[in-house]
Amino acid sequence: MLTDAEIARSAALRPIGEIAEKIGISGEDLDFYGKYKAKLSKEFLARLFADAPGKKAGKLILVTAINPTPAGEGKTTTSVGLSMALNRIGRKSALALREPSLGPVFGVKGGAAGGGYSQVLPMEEINLHFTGDFHAITSANNLLSAMIDNSLQQGNPLGIDPKRILFARVLDMNDRALRNVIVGLGAKADGVTRPERFTITVASEVMAILCLASDLADLKKRLASILVGYTYEGKPVYCRDLGAEGAMTALLRDALQPNLVQTIEGTPCLIHGGPFANIAHGCNSVLATRAALKLGDYAVTEAGFGADLGAEKFIDIKCRFAGLAPSAVVLVATVRALKYNGGVNKNHLKEPNPEAVRKGLPNLQAHLENLAKFGVPVVVAINHFYADTDEEIGIIRKAAGDAGVDAVVSKAFAEGGKGAEELARTVVQAADSGKAACRPLYDLGLPVKEKIAVLAKEIYGAADVVYGADADKGIREINGLGLADLPVCVAKTQYSLSDDASLLGRPKGFTLHVREVRPSVGAGFIVAVTGEIMTMPGLPKRPAALDIDVDESGNILGIF
Repeated sequence: MLTDAEIARSAALRPIGEIAEKIGISGEDLDFYGKYKAKLSKEFLARLFADAPGKKAGKLILVTAINPTPAGEGKTTTSVGLSMALNRIGRKSALALREPSLGPVFGVKGGAAGGGYSQVLPMEEINLHFTGDFHAITSANNLLSAMIDNSLQQGNPLGIDPKRILFARVLDMNDRALRNVIVGLGAKADGVTRPERFTITVASEVMAILCLASDLADLKKRLASILVGYTYEGKPVYCRDLGAEGAMTALLRDALQPNLVQTIEGTPCLIHGGPFANIAHGCNSVLATRAALKLGDYAVTEAGFGADLGAEKFIDIKCRFAGLAPSAVVLVATVRALKYNGGVNKNHLKEPNPEAVRKGLPNLQAHLENLAKFGVPVVVAINHFYADTDEEIGIIRKAAGDAGVDAVVSKAFAEGGKGAEELARTVVQAADSGKAACRPLYDLGLPVKEKIAVLAKEIYGAADVVYGADADKGIREINGLGLADLPVCVAKTQYSLSDDASLLGRPKGFTLHVREVRPSVGAGFIVAVTGEIMTMPGLPKRPAALDIDVDESGNILGIF
């Protein structure tokens, strides 16, 4: 069996200009990053979004999943295969995905460019530095951090309390040693000594801002609104008070443009932005999604991790801000994930076990019930693995059917677009049914704790919510700043509907523990951190980095 890298390397890549022509983009409308990557030019984006008011946009298809195993359940693979299959059945399709983070690439999950014969290419470049967007986000973020510390060093004219700085430095790498550090040690000229923390770049507010900004002016306005911290008197300090937003915008100017690449079958793919869904809002950029809707009759996009995280945030946060509404949702389920939720150890998921699949079904049923609350038709995509048995697949089909939902086997990994044609036809039927009436789960006018309670009880299945002292303090400050009407972005483990990664299946009667609540004013939402979730992940005992190498010809090996 060929590896993902070997399949990607054997694919016949076409010049990105030819791919662009498929969706009506000329070479003059691209800023090229080599032969196979490009950014949509600022001028083209302006024309695209200022197009004839009566021009009908495509239909949006959201791909999400049940709670995954540590290796993930193939949302990106399914998204890529579905988009290719739509083109194969005569539907003009464009794909909008997130950019991979180096954290998982060198950690547990590996790359995020799909897999098998449903990949976006050039795979190695997308998984590593790509067009430099993440580096620009990291630099812009850390410029603000540097200006905060410089202000402290230069007499602290704003009166910032060093112990009440909310804004953190970032790095796009899993590095647990940076979760809690002290900066400014050494001589007086080395800065003011204070506690600091690092988060991973994909969890940063700057990443969220880039992904939610509608244009350059909106980007700058959002950056200026970042709440940096508080003064000794308890007054808020914003990025604009430090005058950093202009330079940050300069660093992010080109990163704001969506990137165009291609799938293994030549389907155009806009890949842009990459917030995690367990510790951020989990969706690719608004600009990329809106562009895909303008460029295709169907735009396929994904939201990270399970539907309790990614899909909820997609609708309650991204759709609110961008005026988007999916016409259909694809819920990816796998035999192995249901076994995992049924109590099978991750090392034994390839072994046939119909009973474990049955035990894991409540997790699938919970996600189907939750998605129904958003008013969008759902199709279950059973992402096929070679060890799956007909009996196990039949169990999933029946459970979906009992819930009134079609379940279709997708063999996109092994067969590319051809293996997802039945899925594509079923999704088109759902998207064209006219049944979509997308609606958010909660009203923004509710108090912060009531919004969190709605998510905890309606989506996660909690019986109660408890708040730590820091969370209560954060909510009081949010209320004092007049920010209580923002949507809530919950940071929570992806492995469970609860905030405890060990509670698999469909836990009930549990208590959701909220330990921190803070405003991301520039992004436009409130972050609620639950359980033991960390915004700076750590590497596993055996990181994927141990398998990554470069051969004598310069080929990168080991990315999966």
